[in-house]
This record gives sequence, C-alpha cells and structure tokens, in this order.
Amino acid sequence: MLIPHDTRIALDTVVDLVNTAPESGQDDALADVASLYDFVRSHSVSGVGELSQRDLKAVQGVRTQFAEIFAAPDSRTAAELVNELVAAAGTTPQLTDHDGYDWHVHYFAPGASVADHLAADCGMALAFIVVAGEQERLRRCEAPDCGRAFVDLSRNRSRRYCDSRTCGNRLHVAAYRARRKEAAG
Repeated sequence: MLIPHDTRIALDTVVDLVNTAPESGQDDALADVASLYDFVRSHSVSGVGELSQRDLKAVQGVRTQFAEIFAAPDSRTAAELVNELVAAAGTTPQLTDHDGYDWHVHYFAPGASVADHLAADCGMALAFIVVAGEQERLRRCEAPDCGRAFVDLSRNRSRRYCDSRTCGNRLHVAAYRARRKEAAG
C-alpha cells in the first residue's frame, strides 16, 4: 500500500493522539494545555498559535471522534464518522510546500484552530485508508492489558500488537513459559 508522506505523518499523528486517551488505568496524556503544547510541538503541527483550555477541550473531543473511527465495525460507519469530522472542521484543501517538504495538501483552512487542523488533516488521512478499502488496518493492540491504536501497514495485514518488541514479545514469552510449564507438568 503506497501512502504519501503527508498522509503517513497524519496517520502517525492520529494514532499518537488517540493513544493519549486514558485507557487501561493510564493517565490522560493530554490533560492540560501544557501537554497539548508538547503534542503540537512533537508532531510539528504547523500554524498553531496561542493555545487555551478551549483548544484542549476541542482536541480532546476530536480525539474521541478518532477513537470512534478506529472502533467502527465497517467501512460505511467509518466513512460516515470521517465525513462528519472533516465537514465540521471546515475542510479547505490547499497545496503547500513549507518547512523543506515538497508540495503536499493541507486540508485545514488558514487560521484554523488546532482541533480543526487535526480533524481536517488527520481525518483526510483516515479517509484515504477507507477509500483504499483498507479500514481493517485501523486497529487496537490485541495485548489484553494494552488496547493502544495503530495502523497496520504490514504487507499481509497481520500485525496484532502496537509494538512487537513490547506487547508482542511479552505475550510470546508468556505463551512460551506456559507451554514449558505444561510440558514439565
């Protein structure tokens, strides 16, 4: 599956945003305006000025909508959710070549809030996945104590864990130990 650079960045951003939500007993990694500033900086979200509590609440709302797209049972439901999200963001496609990147498309209107920026750009990246017939690539980690979101970009759509070195390895080691214990039994 060939994914353009800007779409890949937006997919990484949406996954990271969804994974800031409090789940499985972890704290909300987007609990205050300072953490929102950190998120915006770490993801090089362009054109963001002063942020407020209102921006934080709006981004948390967008995060919830993205999580619903990851949980959508089928492509029709995912498409409806994406359509609602990008329409509410006032999507305004435009070509740009900022910060050393070649021409790419931004979907947010100039001067858009950070929530609308994320909703438009990341929503369109998710739309790309749905249009390509690849909605099943939007997944949650199968580790029982994890549930983090990820986009399965493996060739055969076989990825099961958010990180094979942590969740995947931990479960494989546990299964190995259980088999050894049973064999020694």
